[in-house]
Amino acid sequence: MRLRIRHLGTLVVVLALSLTRTAAAQSEAEKTPLAQRMTAMNVALRQITAQVADPSKNASTLEQVVIFQTNANEALTFKPEKTAQVAEGEQEKFVADFQTGIKALLVKVDSLKMAVEAGKNEDAAKLVEDMKAWQREKHPVFRIRRP
Repeated sequence: MRLRIRHLGTLVVVLALSLTRTAAAQSEAEKTPLAQRMTAMNVALRQITAQVADPSKNASTLEQVVIFQTNANEALTFKPEKTAQVAEGEQEKFVADFQTGIKALLVKVDSLKMAVEAGKNEDAAKLVEDMKAWQREKHPVFRIRRP
């Protein structure tokens, strides 16, 4: 009897894991090219946040900064999905504001890169906090929130 319950439990776990992986793969495939870049930027920012204060991880932090910069530069070539929800006469200004914001973010990232290269990890940590505050401020403006 115990053996059957174990097998049933194992079967349930395997089924749950396979369904979770399928759902995650589908949601990644449904993302727009801009959303894919933003996700990559967010992953890099989380890694940077976790290690920016540690001078021994500066090389890894710089690698993540390059990933962030690359994806931010690529993001400049796309329009936010939310553009379609903006009045037609204001869409051009909306996209320009988005691009201006990304460019301002890239300036902060350049400062972050210079601080890490100079070994000024405390300054770099402050810049990361500024970037995260900027993210919290701008995301509601340009991003469609999905459930």
